[in-house]
Amino acid sequence: MSSNANNKAQQHKLRMQKLKKNVDEKIAQAQQEKGLLLVITGNGKGKSTAGFGTVTRAVGHGLTAAVVQFIKGNWQCGERNVLAKLGVNFTVMATGFTWDTQNREADIAAAEKAWQVGKDLLQDKSIDVVLLDEFTYMLAYKYLALDDVLQALQNRPSHQHVIITGRACHRAIIDIADTVSEIQSLKHAFDHGIKAQKGIDF
Repeated sequence: MSSNANNKAQQHKLRMQKLKKNVDEKIAQAQQEKGLLLVITGNGKGKSTAGFGTVTRAVGHGLTAAVVQFIKGNWQCGERNVLAKLGVNFTVMATGFTWDTQNREADIAAAEKAWQVGKDLLQDKSIDVVLLDEFTYMLAYKYLALDDVLQALQNRPSHQHVIITGRACHRAIIDIADTVSEIQSLKHAFDHGIKAQKGIDF
């Protein structure tokens, strides 16, 4: 091996050793265990998919999970088809998008009914993971009271994890969240006239 190659190999080894040291120190410091509030927001595709992926991971480790789907209609949901068979309880608001119903009062009533299920789950010590899918719209459209939502989230069982998905998450939710991920869109097939694909988009 040439001297130049030896130098590059040694530099790489030193960088990796430094990186490992930093990672090991962070792992050693991260000793607290608690129920996490995770927010997956932004304008890009994949927020619900990421939320369902986390639920699947949890169930794979033997945790109990439940899902409340807001801004969803009665169409098929591939994730629901799988996870319901694994014992995950689903509640679906079932009104579809607000531009479908065009009835604010009916949407608020449906949101409140679905949220009551969500609040019950957030008090249930037997549920380890709760996914509130597309929940951010409930606050953005002022269908639900922010204070009521914050109180339910903050008073849930200490071990319970909650995942909230949807665009334009309210700042108050972001402020109390433990982990916030923002998914941005660089390109989307729908913008180019391509219809939603079964198994990929729903």
